[in-house]
Amino acid sequence: MDDIVLKLAVIGTAGIAAQWFAWRLQLPAIVLLLAAGFIAGPATGFLNPTEDFGSIYRPIVSIAVAIILFEGGLTLNFKEIRETSTAVRRIIMYAGPLTWGMAALAAHHIGGLSWPTAIVLGAILVVTGPTVIMPLLRQAQLDARPASLLRWEAIVNDPIGALFAVVAFEVILVYIGLHQAENLVVLLLVGFSSAIGTGFVAAKLIVWSFVRGHVPEYLKAPVLLASVVAIYAATNTVLEESGLLTVTVMGVVLANSRIASLTDMRRFKETITTLLVSGVFIILTASLSLDEIRSLDWRAALFVASLLLVIRPIAIMLATIRSGATIQERLLSAWIAPRGVVAVAVSGLFGTLLADVGVEDAGRMVAFTFAVVVTTIVLHGFTLAPLANFLKLKKASKPGILIVGGSRWSTALAIKLKEAEVPVMLADQNWNHLAEARLANIPVYFGEVLSESAHHSIDPKRFTNLIATGDNDAYNALVCTDFGPELGRSHVYQIGRPDEKARQALSFTLGGRSLTKEPVGFLDLREKLLRGWTFQLTRLTDEFSWDAYEASRPEGALILLWIKPSGAIVFAATASSTPGQNDRILSFAMPKDDARQEAASKTARKAEEISASQAAADEGKKRP
Repeated sequence: MDDIVLKLAVIGTAGIAAQWFAWRLQLPAIVLLLAAGFIAGPATGFLNPTEDFGSIYRPIVSIAVAIILFEGGLTLNFKEIRETSTAVRRIIMYAGPLTWGMAALAAHHIGGLSWPTAIVLGAILVVTGPTVIMPLLRQAQLDARPASLLRWEAIVNDPIGALFAVVAFEVILVYIGLHQAENLVVLLLVGFSSAIGTGFVAAKLIVWSFVRGHVPEYLKAPVLLASVVAIYAATNTVLEESGLLTVTVMGVVLANSRIASLTDMRRFKETITTLLVSGVFIILTASLSLDEIRSLDWRAALFVASLLLVIRPIAIMLATIRSGATIQERLLSAWIAPRGVVAVAVSGLFGTLLADVGVEDAGRMVAFTFAVVVTTIVLHGFTLAPLANFLKLKKASKPGILIVGGSRWSTALAIKLKEAEVPVMLADQNWNHLAEARLANIPVYFGEVLSESAHHSIDPKRFTNLIATGDNDAYNALVCTDFGPELGRSHVYQIGRPDEKARQALSFTLGGRSLTKEPVGFLDLREKLLRGWTFQLTRLTDEFSWDAYEASRPEGALILLWIKPSGAIVFAATASSTPGQNDRILSFAMPKDDARQEAASKTARKAEEISASQAAADEGKKRP
């Protein structure tokens, strides 16, 4: 018992550690997870999942895969696929069967596998796992179109590839006389229709119960998770692995439903999925034995090469002819097709089933699948970002700022940021508030930034920071609260954050960080702008250091942020260090000459007030 607890702890800790190091080092997380699984399993023998977990090993992996696919379905909104729907549809309808047929031929003639094993393996390799694609897309920062194309193909193809394997296995059983052909047709028709129908009906039932208030808020996420597991298990009783299609359909239907709490539930599911992906990859890699690894020879290497360099490119390029996808998007899709958890899990299942019916080389199917998974994860993981950059399908790498709330002050800020070559966009639902920004050629978004339309029009990943600059503190707090989970709580700022001790203050859990160390409201900033204050960009050098800048800056100047030579943006209000050499400091201050003149005027006015007061006092003394 204690031994199992220790191994589970190691799996969880190693998985999250791999995710953290991948984030820190900007490496594909899946590569580190594979390395962790190999070290824990074949390399050291510390972990042997099939023996350690016994009969519950495969059910646990299957349920984890179902939850992962459901969470992937929750990310598929039909509005995101409008421009690439034809390409996605053709890849699923045409490239899938083409890949199946060509992969089966290659597995038999090049890999040396028997026809039953080759046919099932070809079906399994249709999948392009979302467990790999999603982390890669998160790090590669692709444009919206190619990212949508890869994401939709990966999530939809996973259950389809698994069902292709079911079909192939059932056909083999019919061929060797264990099943009747008539029963096979009925089984497949019933299985497919029940999978799609059950997923659709279950999703609609959940929407109805949530919208009508039949499920309390705190139970919505648990109810959703329990429903996914129950429906997956129920559908699998009709047709093996059809539950994967059910939960995917269920996720897609929910993603396109208007449920107010869907965002919170999606974040909960993302957390669960991150844990499951990390754990499952380590477990599946650890389950690979050294004998299976040694069974891979030059023929297996040639098969993997043919799959990546010949079969996938031919299938994609043929399927996407006149699909509306650009040649760059087609080339990217032709190369990027990493396999993941579903491929390994399904190959393990059908490898065992084929061995049970007397197929001698069924065990080699798992080794071939792992060879494809490892090769594609490593190659595609390290080449996705460079290839996307070469094909000009990558977003601007410079950190950008989204400014919400149009005014003269925010427009002046946007102009200065653009001058500093910082990507910037100004958003407001009042057309007149954007007039000056449009005249200055600042990118603008006209509309409600919190709307669903804005979510599809403004890609949050284009901007690493947000500044809410409206005249309503509560609205600024709402915008920061909404974008916080997407950008990170440490990357959303607002002006005029009220004193937290004030009676009217919002909860500390709402809103963003103050843009300035001492909170300054909208009216104060506008008044300073009218008095002649301007945004100033100052570069620090060897001769003009931070200390020199501090000594020379005008009194009361507000330092907002500084831009490092790499393009990274550091906000002064939350900075843990001071600017360094070649950093450019963005401040809001009165110009020096005007500041001196204003200071002299203040001194003169003060002297006049003192003189007048003294004169009045003297006059009072003279009176009897």
